[in-house]
Amino acid sequence: MPAPHLDPATQIELEAAAFRRLVAHLRERSDVQNIDLMTLAGFCRNCLSRWYREAAADRGIEITDPDAREFVYGMPYKEWQALFQR
Repeated sequence: MPAPHLDPATQIELEAAAFRRLVAHLRERSDVQNIDLMTLAGFCRNCLSRWYREAAADRGIEITDPDAREFVYGMPYKEWQALFQR
């Protein structure tokens, strides 16, 4: 069955909700290492944070790399590394 036609605002809302769910899922799955994500999926949390920062930059909003990573990781990157990186 083809996807229903969505108006642009609804499509953006759905994409944003899916993105938030992905970020929440990755925060919950701290047992999954970035290298495993990169190997299996071709992207990792750092990629996601970079895409977030780049999307902001495309709209004239400056977000630092550490701030973008903190958004994705749910804590400062160095803290996440100390707690979860093997």
